[in-house]
Amino acid sequence: MAFLRCFGYNVRRTGLTDVRVFAEGDKEDESDNTMIADATRHTSEELKKFTANFSNSNLIACGGFSRVYLANFPDSSPRAIKIMDSSSERLNRIYKQELDILIQIKHDNIVKLLDHCENDESGNMLVFEYVSNGTLQDKLHENRDMTILPWRNRMAVAFQLAQAIEYLHDKCPSQIVHSDIKSSNILLDDQFNCKLCDFGSAKIGFSSSVSPLTKNRVILGSPGYTDPHYLRTGIASKKNDIYSFGVIILELISGVEAFSSGSGERLISKAAAILNDVSKVEEMIDPRLDRNYVLEEAKAMVSVAALCLSDFPGLRPSASEILENMRSRISSISFLFSVGKKV
Repeated sequence: MAFLRCFGYNVRRTGLTDVRVFAEGDKEDESDNTMIADATRHTSEELKKFTANFSNSNLIACGGFSRVYLANFPDSSPRAIKIMDSSSERLNRIYKQELDILIQIKHDNIVKLLDHCENDESGNMLVFEYVSNGTLQDKLHENRDMTILPWRNRMAVAFQLAQAIEYLHDKCPSQIVHSDIKSSNILLDDQFNCKLCDFGSAKIGFSSSVSPLTKNRVILGSPGYTDPHYLRTGIASKKNDIYSFGVIILELISGVEAFSSGSGERLISKAAAILNDVSKVEEMIDPRLDRNYVLEEAKAMVSVAALCLSDFPGLRPSASEILENMRSRISSISFLFSVGKKV
């Protein structure tokens, strides 16, 4: 079950289905020659073979218009193949939009696209590295009787996620807003390193910090993570991702889900007291940590979260500012430097 939430799918909890979006009238990319550097291109028949003909035993996630299969390639390396419905022009455009973004991305903390296969009768296919240790959602909320994610790893995930966001916003070839940052879209490898995934809702090519949505574009988001300013105004912005990052910080500290499907309560509401007064942060620290945390770091991170969750997007910090703050105040991430990780 560890990979069930990867790529943004929700298999066991069907009440919070995410809605994908594509603006009516958006132009489709006519080019069919998109290539991934250093990729080995496989045919659809080969990809079918590697998944045992898309056997249900290899199915690891499914959504409204796509499925993800575990594939075993000839070199014995496991990979994940996402098959996207290609039955309509709109769905083909959604695929091309995601592909156009993925081929521009190369970062240690973003899941790596390895190959793709277009317009097959089975659907459009995206081949990713397989990240074997599940998702942050699994580690914080699903496996509550298993090993607890330690404080140091929680701080590392926050730092690495901020690195991925900084890269998307300011350092990759085009400015990219992910638009669906949440714990189930954060994969973890066997060393608990962060890998951001699922770019099906991402937006590309902003020349400024905000860009109004077109008249016919549907507003979407995941409950508990979506920027209220975006829901009110329909303005897509880098600051939407920063808001979602603030929610992730609260999840890491508290171990509480961003949205309760039973009560409909959001984590940000539960955390209102500590956001207004960081001296109360101990009241919300995940009790499963059994006091194995650094209180001053928790206070520092809640202070960052409070800025990220500001009602006014202009007051929210950039990802670069978040990283600078963490480098100076969160000593738990020093091990990232000592083992030579890219920081």
